Amino acid sequence: MDKRRVVISGMGVVSPNGVGREAFTQAILEGRSGVRRITRFDPSELNVQIAGEVTGFDELAWMEKKDRRHVSRVLPLAIAAATEALASSGLDPTRLPLEDLRRFGVIIGSGGGSQEFTEQQYELFFHDKQRQMSVHCVPTTVMGTLASDLSIRFGLRGPSHVVTTGCTSSTDALNYATRQIQAGRADYILSGGADSPIALGILKGFILMKIMTSRWNHAPEKGSRPFSVDRDGFVLAEGSWMYVLEEYEHAKARGAQMLAEIVGYGSTCEAFHRVRLQECGEEPARAIGLAMQEAGVGPQDIHYVNLHGTSTDLNDRIETRALKLALGEDRAHQVPMSALKSQIGHPQGACGAAGVAATIIAMHTGQIPPTINLDTPDPLCDLDYVPQSGRKAKIEHAVANCIAFGSKNSALVLRRPS
Repeated sequence: MDKRRVVISGMGVVSPNGVGREAFTQAILEGRSGVRRITRFDPSELNVQIAGEVTGFDELAWMEKKDRRHVSRVLPLAIAAATEALASSGLDPTRLPLEDLRRFGVIIGSGGGSQEFTEQQYELFFHDKQRQMSVHCVPTTVMGTLASDLSIRFGLRGPSHVVTTGCTSSTDALNYATRQIQAGRADYILSGGADSPIALGILKGFILMKIMTSRWNHAPEKGSRPFSVDRDGFVLAEGSWMYVLEEYEHAKARGAQMLAEIVGYGSTCEAFHRVRLQECGEEPARAIGLAMQEAGVGPQDIHYVNLHGTSTDLNDRIETRALKLALGEDRAHQVPMSALKSQIGHPQGACGAAGVAATIIAMHTGQIPPTINLDTPDPLCDLDYVPQSGRKAKIEHAVANCIAFGSKNSALVLRRPS
């Protein structure tokens, strides 16, 4: 039996380099960095003082002040992006009949969810300030509450789930959302990713792992340097990228815009190490291959790859190898690829959804966003990463790739709607 087709009919963005889809589009095509010195707290004591922080964002525009103290920053970020996604899809949940709301779900990805809120609550507890703790400290720190809060906000009564698989979280969430629609269990799903991990304790934890850049505190916008020979680690970031997923015929009947069709997904696990990647690159390559197989396309049909591109030594080198395995050596050198993290840093579990946004923008503008800060390529990273400035291209099929802690790999294939 043919599967129901699934399209993206709405998109919303809150990013370090642009709040709102239009601002984000302009920023990534111009190659504008959103990485800056941390303002959330004083980072002077740390050897890492930069992050992809969303500035100029009014949290209280999205929720009441009395409610804000009981939730993580990730929630207003998610609400803002979800509100834009719903508006751009032409859907107003307040005007939908009950039966439609019952077939409208929420499936989002987040690596840490409300982890920074948890850190705040522990800080109050261990400083004998229990009376200042939130009465919702337990439900807010439960990962699934993030989806519940969005369902409650918009009155959506379908499935309400959070997928948390590290850096592949939002890629995997988009897949599970797609499956719900394909199986006929839902007509619409609000999906994507949101993360807000910029907190002192979290940052210190990553510093202990020695995987963050510490050499660019003087020039934050240059800190995220995927595939450059002088890269020395990733830049922590936050943000939210949300979508409305919809069954194709349903979207067509109501005259909805179709930003992209999700046609393939692949996921593998190397079963190798909690953090480190296996040098061979076989399993990330296999995830890409599985996604292309489901999409019914081959390497010659892929016109763009949005890379995971963390700016760590291992990831960039091994991802390059994986693309050569997945596409074949010759084709891998022909396909333009770029790393959005060079512009925004690494928003953890939301990064897959961010990559999908960049891919949709490339499809619809006919311009590939650049990989900035790629001054001197690593000799072992020798593919076409569209360095420094964007490039015109016609894209029918694209791969959005993700690699996560715990040996996880996930990839989506998107098609430009016909």
